Amino acid sequence: MAKERITVIGLGVIGASYASALRKAGYTVFGVDCDEDTVRKAAARGITDAASTSEKDFVPTSDIVVIALYPKQVEGELKKIKGLLKDGVIITDVAGIKSHFTTRIESLLPEDADFVFAHPMAGREKKGIDYADENVFKGANFIITPSKRNKKESIETIERLAREMGFRNIMRLTPEEHDKIISFVSQLPHAIAVALVNSDDRKFDTPRFVGDSYRDLTRIANINEKLWSELFLGNRENLLNSIKEFEKCLDIIKKALEDEDKDVLEEQFVRATKRRTEFNKEL
Repeated sequence: MAKERITVIGLGVIGASYASALRKAGYTVFGVDCDEDTVRKAAARGITDAASTSEKDFVPTSDIVVIALYPKQVEGELKKIKGLLKDGVIITDVAGIKSHFTTRIESLLPEDADFVFAHPMAGREKKGIDYADENVFKGANFIITPSKRNKKESIETIERLAREMGFRNIMRLTPEEHDKIISFVSQLPHAIAVALVNSDDRKFDTPRFVGDSYRDLTRIANINEKLWSELFLGNRENLLNSIKEFEKCLDIIKKALEDEDKDVLEEQFVRATKRRTEFNKEL
């Protein structure tokens, strides 16, 4: 059976990494991006078989279309390509939030098209095609948020692509479940990293004193401000709840320090160590 023809729309760091991984898996992959320099790089570096600034060049003959754009751009892009889609096409995305737009997206779909919402739990702090790397997906997690409209075969196709790109754990969640857990495992860590870096009073030459703890905790503070502000606000209620729960745990440590309570500190450290050890076993 011949492998599907795939078009990736949006050749930023995730879209280009998708294209590269899928091409190495043996698929014919086309790329579309509004930036002409990005299009030239995609073709010249072998990230795609061909690339263009126009969806019309590849979408009409594609079996699968990956929309690798920011969440707010997905709906507009679907409207743009709606009349170009071939019968039976499968569309997917990479957006980090789901529940705010899944219903609207499905209302726009032609009858013979299927949109399987997905979220690759991997990425880079940098943005743009220059930082694309298909290896970022090796051993990573992948989430699909199926809808009642999805065909079983369409979901299985996206799962197969994820496995072939190197993802290890492939999970299915509702859009609401997805957004709740993502607020904790992804968005909260970014918020903490940003707050930690910004809390530096700059009285010392900080980089001369940091060790692995600060370096590891703040790696993701090198952040794409446009994307992450959109993700934070698009998942506002869930993220606020995650921040509040985190503050409760931080307050326990704060009070123990105020009270000079060594026992409470040790209890918190033992609890954290146990949980992190259990987490390591799942990796």
